[in-house]
Amino acid sequence: CNHCPYVVHVQEEMTKMANEFMKKGIGMVAISANDVNRYPDDDPVHLKEQAEKLGFNFPYLYDETQSVAKAFDAVCTPDFFLFDEELKCVYRGRMDESSPGNGKPVTGNDLREAMTNLLEGNSITKDQIPSMGCGIKWKS
Repeated sequence: CNHCPYVVHVQEEMTKMANEFMKKGIGMVAISANDVNRYPDDDPVHLKEQAEKLGFNFPYLYDETQSVAKAFDAVCTPDFFLFDEELKCVYRGRMDESSPGNGKPVTGNDLREAMTNLLEGNSITKDQIPSMGCGIKWKS
């Protein structure tokens, strides 16, 4: 989404990681599910502006009915999911230990390690730390 400080905090590294790993064969898609009636900055027009500004080279979709977010049990922005070639979710967790104000650099280490292990055929740690961010703005 556009307004969440957690997303704003990681969006440049997320874009960098997407560019890096898409070249290696991992596809990426971003999905926003926030209620745009309550948060108009998260409407598709503003999301497109954000994607162009950051140079997204992957689809950025809007989940108008929120059915995708509900199907994935997504809870916050950002919330990262990594799927293998059989579309089995093999990682769901944080990008790294950085968050707004904690002083730790944005590295993408946790998600980067999971994607690297997936590409190399190695096991992905079961010790996955959940994402932290703004709650999804659900429609009433």
